[in-house]
Amino acid sequence: MWPVFSLNRPLMWGALAVLSASVWLPDLGLRLAAVLIAAVGLWDAWRQVRQEHLRARLGQEALTLTEEGVIVTDAANRILVVNPAFTQITGYEQDEVSGLNVASLAAPRHDKAFFERYWQTLQSTGRWEGEIWNRRKQGDEYPEWLKVRAVTDDNGRVRHYVCLFSDISMRKARERDLRRIGFEDPLTGLPNRRRLHDLLTSRLRHLQAGESLDMAMIDIDGFKEVNDGLGVEHGDRLLARVGERLARYVAGGVVGRLGGDEFMVIRTTTFDDHEQWVASLQAHLGEPFELDGHSLRLGVTVGSCRAPEDGRDSGVLFQRLESALYAAKRHGRNHCLRFRPALDVQDSPRLALVNELRNALATGGQLELHYQPQYRLADDGLAGLEALLRWRHPRDGMISPGEFIPLAERHGLMASLGNWVIDQALAQLAHWRQQSMLEVPVWINISAMQLFQGDLEAALAAGLARHDVPARLLGLELTESVLLDERAGDVAPRLEALRERGHPVAIDDFGTGYSSLGYLKHLPLDKLKLDRAFVRALPDNRADAAIVDAVLAMARGLGLEVVAEGVETHAQRDFLRSMGCELVQGFLYDRPLTVHDLEARWRERVSVALGEPAAPAETMAQPQA
Repeated sequence: MWPVFSLNRPLMWGALAVLSASVWLPDLGLRLAAVLIAAVGLWDAWRQVRQEHLRARLGQEALTLTEEGVIVTDAANRILVVNPAFTQITGYEQDEVSGLNVASLAAPRHDKAFFERYWQTLQSTGRWEGEIWNRRKQGDEYPEWLKVRAVTDDNGRVRHYVCLFSDISMRKARERDLRRIGFEDPLTGLPNRRRLHDLLTSRLRHLQAGESLDMAMIDIDGFKEVNDGLGVEHGDRLLARVGERLARYVAGGVVGRLGGDEFMVIRTTTFDDHEQWVASLQAHLGEPFELDGHSLRLGVTVGSCRAPEDGRDSGVLFQRLESALYAAKRHGRNHCLRFRPALDVQDSPRLALVNELRNALATGGQLELHYQPQYRLADDGLAGLEALLRWRHPRDGMISPGEFIPLAERHGLMASLGNWVIDQALAQLAHWRQQSMLEVPVWINISAMQLFQGDLEAALAAGLARHDVPARLLGLELTESVLLDERAGDVAPRLEALRERGHPVAIDDFGTGYSSLGYLKHLPLDKLKLDRAFVRALPDNRADAAIVDAVLAMARGLGLEVVAEGVETHAQRDFLRSMGCELVQGFLYDRPLTVHDLEARWRERVSVALGEPAAPAETMAQPQA
């Protein structure tokens, strides 16, 4: 700290004494020495005065620059000095508040007990810090964070108070926004899932004798078509209108948005009219919505339950509502279904299967990749392998992908499953390369969930680096349904980037979607996989033959290879060969093989090739008779 100005300056007092005595000194030399001493003493006094002025100026500059308001008061709490930030925050100038008691600026939000605690703390500790509400010159009130410190003299008596404060209006507004975002759906302003849980818990807790809670979970049928036909902006406006209509219809109840096109309604009632109430909700939402000249009638699917009959816990009731809604969807659209215990019995094995799938992912021991070879029709040589995920359950044996893949999609496990497939396929390719065995592309299937839930690009890059495998050996297959899934966004730039890294890209099940040609024009592709639905009836079915011919001609024009799936007969193979198809895959050549069977088949063919030079070493299988 700087030293305070003091009269305890020996040089100054010595100079004054010598200067007054110099007139009585008889010798000129002594007089000159006295003058010199006086000059040094006066210079020291002048230097101290300059330092004090500089300190005062620096302190004033610091008060000017700070963005926090500063108030200096006397012991009676009357304002002596304020800084420019005080004027900027409160609107009061220095001359308007000089001599005023600081308490006159406080907003009337605090009671007498608050100020008693304030002064008690300040007098006992010499400082106070906390939130307080004050009033600006214009009359509006604002919150501030205030720090007060008492300044005492050498005897401990309070001489001044220094107050430092900042306007925290913006911070509190942000806190309110964060709380609102945490509990409110931003599109409709309705309670979100988290808030609905709290409200349901509260209503369950306050249920009185004879009262029940009716609950309905509502899903809008075909909402994707609304977005596709009218645009996302109109779709959002429609969701807001649905929320408004529900809120008006269930006045006194609770209406919330769970996400997407799902809403939830809760009402407290003493009537036993659950089914009629749900039917009235469905009918009310079935009335037309007018949207920019468009009259839309919506179909809704409803799952419902009732408390306390169907449960007394909010988590259980949410689960049962979802079970009822999903069961209603399986019955068809525009359907209502109330929860019944049989749904729990039906879903319990599926929930157990999900848990076992999570365990299988964690351990990795139950999951396998089987490989189905792809062959060139020109010489029956091996052209590639499609990796197919299999689950060998320790109790139930092989579980069909058609059973566990939908569960993985519903419960958010597809990204993890996809990353496991990537790592396993690359590890197998690295092993084959080290053993100088197979070196053909392995094709893996990419789901929409991987594209929008997981970081596909990062998983691929990390796997390639870890196993030291070139990207050209790992092909990516996407179905048309993935390309059309709006959740994945615009996949073209991402596929282009992956293709530039070296990954070949193919469309699987080609011809089963409805926008195939449109996608072919701008997607970076290397290969089409012709769906088995068009191969099954070849060569006798004229319509399928015409479709295959057209696809092959189009692929040649676009420079794409075509793999025909599901080839099971010699007649199918011969027809495809005659039409110019290059690659085939199917049971005529090989079923999906385990790694052990695939390697055994490869060694067998190599042995045959060594004994008979005409047989190429890469030929894995000949067409079965």
